[in-house]
Formats: sequence, C-alpha cells, structure tokens
Amino acid sequence: MCDRRPDMFGYTVPLYSRMPSPERAAYQKYYCETCHQLKAGFGLVSTATVNYDMTFNTIVLNAVAGDVQEFEGTPKSVRCVFRGPKADSDIFRKMAAYTVLLTKWELVDDRTDKPSVKTDLIDLTLGRAISKAESMYPEYDGIVGRGFGRLRDMELDGCSDAVRMGKEFGKALTEPLSDIAGDSDFPELRSLFTDLTAAVYVMDAIDDLEDDFMDGTYNPFLQECTDFRNRDEYVRKNLYGLTGLVNGVIGDLQRDYSAVRRHMRSMTGVTDNIVYLGVPESAKNAVAGRSAAKMSVKNALDLRKKRTSTY
Repeated sequence: MCDRRPDMFGYTVPLYSRMPSPERAAYQKYYCETCHQLKAGFGLVSTATVNYDMTFNTIVLNAVAGDVQEFEGTPKSVRCVFRGPKADSDIFRKMAAYTVLLTKWELVDDRTDKPSVKTDLIDLTLGRAISKAESMYPEYDGIVGRGFGRLRDMELDGCSDAVRMGKEFGKALTEPLSDIAGDSDFPELRSLFTDLTAAVYVMDAIDDLEDDFMDGTYNPFLQECTDFRNRDEYVRKNLYGLTGLVNGVIGDLQRDYSAVRRHMRSMTGVTDNIVYLGVPESAKNAVAGRSAAKMSVKNALDLRKKRTSTY
C-alpha cells in the first residue's frame, strides 16, 4: 500500500490565539459532536478516530447543506465522551461512518508498510466499528480504498510531484463528501475538499522527511534527492521551492473556500480562522520542523486525551 498518505489528525486547526471566545465555543461544540456521533454510531472505541480535518469538513458540509444549524453543546468534563449526540443530522452520522472508514484504510496502509503488534491490536479493537461502517456504506469504503490504490500506483511510478499526488488522492476522498452534501453539492465545494487534502498531504510529507528517510519509506520530496543528510539541511537548501509549493496549494485552498463561503449559513468566523490563519500556521510549523500535528493512527488510542479541540 501507500507509504505516504496525509495525516488526518491535526493540520486543519484553528489559530486559537486569534479566535474570539464565542467562536472557540462553537468550534468546541462541533468537535465534541463529531465524537458523540462516533460513539453513538460505532461504539466508544471509535471516538479515538475523531480528528480536526474531518471536523472542519463536517462544519462546512453542515453550513452549506443547512442540515441542523443549531444544536446543544455538551459541557467539557472527563465523562464528556460518554454523552450522546445532540444533533439529529444525517450529515453528522455519515461523516462518523466516513471517518471510521478512513481509519480502516490507514490501518491497512500501516499494516502493509510496517507490520506491528500495535497496529494489529488497534485493528482488532476497532474491528466491530469498521465492519459496521463497511456494511452501512460499502460504496464509500470502495471509493476510499481505490483512492489509496491510486496513491500506491503513483508511488510505484516514482512520482515526485507532491501536489499532484495530494490532489489525485483528494479527488477520491472527496467523492463520498460530495454524496454526503447531496443536493447542496457544487464544483467549488469539491475543489475545496480536494485542495484541503492536497495541502495536508504536502505538509505531512515535509513534516515526515526525516522519518521517511530513516525508515526507507516513500516520500515524493526524496525521490529526486540523492544527497539527503537530514531534514534541516534539506529544508535549508530547498526553502524557496518548498515555501512556494506550500503557498501555492494553500492559495488554491483559500480560493476555493472564498467561493464556498458565500453558500455557508453559519460558522464562517470559525472557518475563516482555520483557512486564513490556522492552516498557514500549520504549514509554517511543518516547514520549520516544529509541527504539533503529527499523530498517526497507531497512537490514536493511547494519545486520545491530547486531541481535545482546544489543546
């Protein structure tokens, strides 16, 4: 399978220092609701798969489709995860299933690339949730699986174009999101989700340069690099090209978002913060080597507490 797929836990985050308290509370409500929907639909252990990128997608889809604009939040507490969902929404329920299926394919990918007891244990722990999601949405499962297969084929071809790879992968991951949007789907919405995946893919590949080199795993930036010594030296030598690449893909994302924003009925303050402040900050941190976003599915269960919506 593919060694290089975007980390879906932590790049699409708000810049909390620039987010007013009411908007932070609104974001907290959505993040918690994605967790509650996972628990209600797929069991307690599935809440380990809750992530920032899927929370952003849910916010945008719900704001565009107008499924349920107002729902009650849940107070933060150590028992929060045991509470039930507050939003009676097909969008939230489908996004929960989609999140589980993405996790399934990340596990397949990890198990193929680096077999480990830990990966097998997580797969076993999430087995019931994954089986339920597969039976409920076999078409989503097939689409995501083919997306991972397309990424693998590009790796086998030795593709060194990180943006192209991210966009090709993003097109596959966007198909289920388009279906979830239903009658509210439109081209700019699909472009937004595709370019978000591409931005995350590029940031993740930059983040993982050192690890991928040491592990001998695929990274598009290493395909044409014959003298890699360490991440810092590589970034220093290629800083102009890397920043130009990152700025370009984030510019695509922001252009798409500006077109989608006109159709959103709520939460634009939150999504403005994420797209115009949070994602660029994540990119800057990825290039600088100080990203806090890294978290693979392998340690999702034991580091669950670190993935609260407000750090």
